Amino acid sequence: MRFEPVAPVRAYERVVEQIEHAVISGELKPGERLPSERELMTQFGVGRSTIREALRVLQAAEMIRSRPGDPRGPEVLAASPAALARSMHRLARAEHVGLAELLQFRMILDGSAHLLAAELRTDDDLTGLDAALESMREGVSRGYAEFSRADVAFHEVIARISRNPLLVVSEEVVRGVVLELIEDKLEHASNRTSLMRTWLAHHAEVLDAIRSADGAGAAHLAKQALYDNYAEYVPAEQRPLLAPLLRP
Repeated sequence: MRFEPVAPVRAYERVVEQIEHAVISGELKPGERLPSERELMTQFGVGRSTIREALRVLQAAEMIRSRPGDPRGPEVLAASPAALARSMHRLARAEHVGLAELLQFRMILDGSAHLLAAELRTDDDLTGLDAALESMREGVSRGYAEFSRADVAFHEVIARISRNPLLVVSEEVVRGVVLELIEDKLEHASNRTSLMRTWLAHHAEVLDAIRSADGAGAAHLAKQALYDNYAEYVPAEQRPLLAPLLRP
């Protein structure tokens, strides 16, 4: 029988764990205050440097806001979609996450968002999608920058229809990183106008499926379009990661 060495745990990490648990469990609510540094030192039985390091970590994670010398103690912050976006963006740009994994994740997200949009859309949502599609149509003649903004707006409306802020943030981050990695798709396109018209026709099909409450059809259109546009940038041996998502 052999045991593996254990990593030493620093005292500040234990402080962070306890405060995180109190916030996540609801024992500490947004807007409430932690005790002062001196009181925290007493409760945790550690020195000032340990408490300050723990507060620095919690502040970097945007879980608290701490001001030096504030007698009221650090303030507990509400969960922020912006903080989630930053964390996801760092993860998506990590070296061990490749385009295959990112594209696979986006296909899953887009497919789910389109399915929910077809099931949950209201008349106001359809009006928003109609407006975004019309802006895309106008963008074909006005230039790619205008077209791209309308394209993003179209996808944002679809994500918002889910009424799920996690899906909205995840969609935005992954879409942005994928586009950064393959930004030459349009830069080197021989005919930008033709490519924009192809994408416009795809979005019109998607809107028809959503309007018809065809969730499965909308989801398939979304995943197939992502594969058709971006799979060529994925090494051939990694494309089997994407193929299962295209099955009906």
